[in-house]
Amino acid sequence: MKKIVLNLLMLVAGVVALFPLVWMVSVSLMQPGEASAFPPPLLPAQATLANYRELFASAGIGRYVVNSLLLSSAATVLSLLFNVTAGYAFAKLRFAGRDRIFRTLLGALVIPGQVAMLPLFLLLKELHLVNTYGAVLVPAIASIFGIFLVRQYALTIPDALLEAARMDGAGEWRIFRSIVLPLLSPILVTLAIFTFLGTWNDFMWPLIVLTDKELYTLPVALASLSREHVQDSELMMAGSVLTIVPVLLLFLGLQRYYVQGLLVGSVKG
Repeated sequence: MKKIVLNLLMLVAGVVALFPLVWMVSVSLMQPGEASAFPPPLLPAQATLANYRELFASAGIGRYVVNSLLLSSAATVLSLLFNVTAGYAFAKLRFAGRDRIFRTLLGALVIPGQVAMLPLFLLLKELHLVNTYGAVLVPAIASIFGIFLVRQYALTIPDALLEAARMDGAGEWRIFRSIVLPLLSPILVTLAIFTFLGTWNDFMWPLIVLTDKELYTLPVALASLSREHVQDSELMMAGSVLTIVPVLLLFLGLQRYYVQGLLVGSVKG
């Protein structure tokens, strides 16, 4: 009986969580103005893809999708490169001030990201990176959370394994590439998902540093488009579907590795 009740509660929670997404897809397939009726219909009277065609034909949404895809992919690659190497160094390499620097980084976690936006913007302005994709990528290159995540996972790698490789004549780069990276693969997938989703969904920072409309990411472009089509609920829902579906598919495809990285790290830690 307890299992039945628990499964029913989980089923209800799942339906409640999925209903807005399903209704969003349903509205995106409705005729213009159909969703404004009262009470709003749950399903389209006659499904159509006209809203999606208008987004790509008139609004040029395809360019913004490509912009977001390229930026998110580049941010993910750069984040993995810097966060993984830094996290491994803080976990397994000995250097002066290692623990002190790491504690300072952890202390910076309590500072809200919005507080750092102004000095970061002024710094990027001095570097002439404002209104370029470089300004969007700089904050994603290395994050304290990413370094902390990799460092905590790398601590679970036995020191004896690394010492044995050194005694066999392997250099630090060979150890990192052949031994450490395969062992870190679950947390790499987890970090990649975090970074890709964060960059794809980021709205505030690209809105601040990008002024050229051609450089807009998808969330910024949709916000700009909504001011022109504030009454076109069906068109805006179609744009929302285009924003959510790629990252949803990515998460579902890599969910097994994502959960494995979180669970293995928590068990070993």
